[in-house]
Formats: sequence, C-alpha cells, structure tokens
Amino acid sequence: MSVHAFSAVPDLLVQPGRALADAELPAVTVVILNLNGRGHLEPCLESLFAMRYPPDKLEVVLVDNASDDGSSRDAATRWPQLRTVFNDRNEGFARGCNQGAGLARAPYLAFLNNDVRVHEDWLRELVQPIVRGECAATGSKMLSWDGSRIDSAGGGMNFHGIGMQFGYNDVPGTDHDLPRRTLFACGGAMAIRADVFADSGRFDEEFFAYYEDVDFGWRLWVLGHEVHYVPASVCWHRHHGTSDRLPIKAVRLIQVRNPLYACFKNYDDAHLRQVFPVALALLLRNAGSVSGIEKDSSFRIERTRPSDRSQRPTLAQRAIARLLGQRPAGYGQSPIGSLAAADLLAANDLLARWPHWMSKRADVQQRRRRDDAQIFRLFLRPLWCTEESPAYRALFEGASSYFGVDDLFRALSADSRSDNS
Repeated sequence: MSVHAFSAVPDLLVQPGRALADAELPAVTVVILNLNGRGHLEPCLESLFAMRYPPDKLEVVLVDNASDDGSSRDAATRWPQLRTVFNDRNEGFARGCNQGAGLARAPYLAFLNNDVRVHEDWLRELVQPIVRGECAATGSKMLSWDGSRIDSAGGGMNFHGIGMQFGYNDVPGTDHDLPRRTLFACGGAMAIRADVFADSGRFDEEFFAYYEDVDFGWRLWVLGHEVHYVPASVCWHRHHGTSDRLPIKAVRLIQVRNPLYACFKNYDDAHLRQVFPVALALLLRNAGSVSGIEKDSSFRIERTRPSDRSQRPTLAQRAIARLLGQRPAGYGQSPIGSLAAADLLAANDLLARWPHWMSKRADVQQRRRRDDAQIFRLFLRPLWCTEESPAYRALFEGASSYFGVDDLFRALSADSRSDNS
C-alpha cells in the first residue's frame, strides 16, 4: 500500500555515516527459511554467494521446513558451505528463523526470504548502519522480481495493526531512496545484531507466520532501539512465492489474528484500552460480512412465525443428544463461511487465553524504554481504513471517534482524512 511522501515527515529521515572498508565489515550469519522452494532457492543462493562481501565473514544457514520437493537437499549438494537443518514438519516462519538464529556463529544476523535475490552490495550496505551504531536493525529496499515496482521501502501500519509496506507497487522514485527510521524491517530482507535479537525476545513463535516482523520491529522501538530503512541495500522479491500455495482460510486466520496479538502486546495500557475495542469491533464486522448468515431470517425473532417453534428440539430429544454426545436436531443448522470462521478463531486465539497473553504483554511493558507518542509517527498511516464497504467504513469512523482513537493520531497523520477516501 503506497502512502504519502516522506517529505511530510522529515524527522524520520537519517543521514548515514561513512562507508566501511572490508576490514571493518562484521561476520554475518544469513538465515534462509525454505519450504518447497524449488524455482526460488537457486537464484537466491546464487546471488548471495556472488556478493561483494568477504567470504570468510559470511555464514549461511538454511532451515528447511519439511519440504518434499528436494530443494534444500539439492542446494546442500551444490553449495557444501551451507549449514542446512531439516525439520520434520513446517515449524512456521517465526520459529524457523529463530531456529536458524540459534545456530548462528556470527555476532550479526540477516534474514532473507528464499524467493528473494540480492544485489552484490546488499549485505555490506545493510549491516553498515548497525555497525556504525546508528540503529539496532535495518531493512532493505525490496523491488518486484523484474525491478519495475517497489515491493517494500520501509514499513508502517494502521492503528489496529494492519501492516503496510511503504511505496508498495509504486514505480521506483526518489522518495524510495531516502534512508529513514521505519516501524519495522520486512522479515524477508533485514539485519540485526544477534545479541539485540536474542535480548528483545526474537520473533514471536505464536505468530507462526505473517506480522511477526511488524510485532518485532514495534517491540524494538518500545524497548528503546531504532530500526532503519537502507535504500542502498537492494533486493528483488517474487511476491507471495510461498504463501500462494497455502489454504486461504489458514492464511486468513493468522493475517487477522496476528495484528491483534501485536497490538495487545505493544501498546501501553492507556492506548490499548482505546484501540482494543475498536480492533475487535472491526474484526467482528468483517466476520459478519463474509459469514453468509446476515441474510438468514431464521435468526430474526421478529420474522419468525409461531409454527417455527415446532422446529425446536423437544426435551427428550435434547436429553438423548446429550447422552450420545451430539447436538440435537434444530441446532447448528446454519454453518458460517470458512473465512468468517477463520476470523472468529483469530479472536478466540487471544480471548480464550487471556492470562497467557496478559503475561506476554507484561513481559514487553515491564521493559518499556520509549513512550507510545514517540512511536506513533512511525505508523505512517494510522487512520487507514482497509475495507471499502459503507458499513465497515461507518464503524471504522464512528468507533474511532467514540473511543478517542482519532484524537490520538489526527495531529500525526496529515492526510488522515484522505486515508479514508
């Protein structure tokens, strides 16, 4: 999703320091996660091992998440310098990356998607701001596979955690060439000090995949670190090269749930109390819109007839059903769509484990080193309404106003009204 030019937020811009000589470059472990990456992994590794980076300072760890296409085994044969780990099942992006980081021997880490190929200077540019002490983590400029469009030039989000990539699908331009502070670095092409990665809690493995990088970047800012976008570090991304093969309802669940997780963990108490009711309301509105039951008049008592009572199970039928461990006839006869079920499960994954998520939230909040107000400017588009339906938009605007969310962000979002146009 493209957003306003960064000339509107000049305080996010940074001035990089001097270029480092080869002798000053650090040892780096690049972690690549692979799941049935045949067609992706070979160009990724070819470009990685062709970089202008001291070979004795480069380690590559390939974590295979139970691929059945032989791609990782072929890669290990072709590039024996790879350190390859084979999992018995798909452990997800977050846990797989953490696993690779745990095996790293270098003091700096880089994470790279298997469907990305890199410029020869990708890594040397990516790590230099960290080595110079300008920030703790960095993210690359990610272009489309043919280089004609921007895939990511830094990240932001709206107030209820829906992440976006600055400049997405834009024709590359000068605004994408400005080094700046960013809320998060895309997990598909980022670097970080290994000690900071570990001390900050690594990627949250309960996210499995999607938004773990948003959560982690946001958490870094809460803990007092900085994340920078480094446009001189260039790579090319085959967008959704892996996720397009996954069941849509499974992807929907984590894409709805994980922003909720991130908000719940990272907002301070006062702001969470304002944002959380609106986030839940919008989630339920979306679930209702794809449920398929909104037009089912059998739920509307004002539209029922006395004869409809005959459809209710008798006391005997209910008793027999309980003995058999079944639901009696007359119940459960209006199944909802799978996408609505995914949305409801997403909310339930948090709400049904309230003590657990309160504990995880406390772990972050007790270590807070930066106020929310200092982080909000990094959202870029906090009042972005992601759905076009009139009912959703009315709820977005009405609930945001009633719970005071508008007041939090209006002064920080110069185009907040245009976000909803």
